[in-house]
Amino acid sequence: MPPTRLPTAAGCTLQDAGLDWDVIRVPRQLGIAAMAVLGASCGAVLEYQPKDVVYYFVARGTAAGWAVEGTHPIGKGGTLAIPPTRCTQPPGPHWRICPGERDWLTDARTLRAALEGCLRSESGWERSA
Repeated sequence: MPPTRLPTAAGCTLQDAGLDWDVIRVPRQLGIAAMAVLGASCGAVLEYQPKDVVYYFVARGTAAGWAVEGTHPIGKGGTLAIPPTRCTQPPGPHWRICPGERDWLTDARTLRAALEGCLRSESGWERSA
């Protein structure tokens, strides 16, 4: 079956995870704190404010073994609405870090370390009760 790449409202394209990349869904505050830790090693980051989450793109297959508190991996069988490359403002999905300026993918081990460090320190974000 060919990959899904369906256009949506607001110019987004619905794309299958697990083909070129997997994604890790992270609560927005935690994800932004991790972005600060990752710095230049951070790949593309997608934000979706109505759900108060960000998505990190990681290597295909990462979702299968992912287990970090408060995050949710999306791999084969999942889909994600991808906005136009330079869409950086809401409403709807938009880029916190645009693809093309940096590699799409964030190294999964580096992302895990950044998230776990932020979870341990809780600096820069607040846990949801």
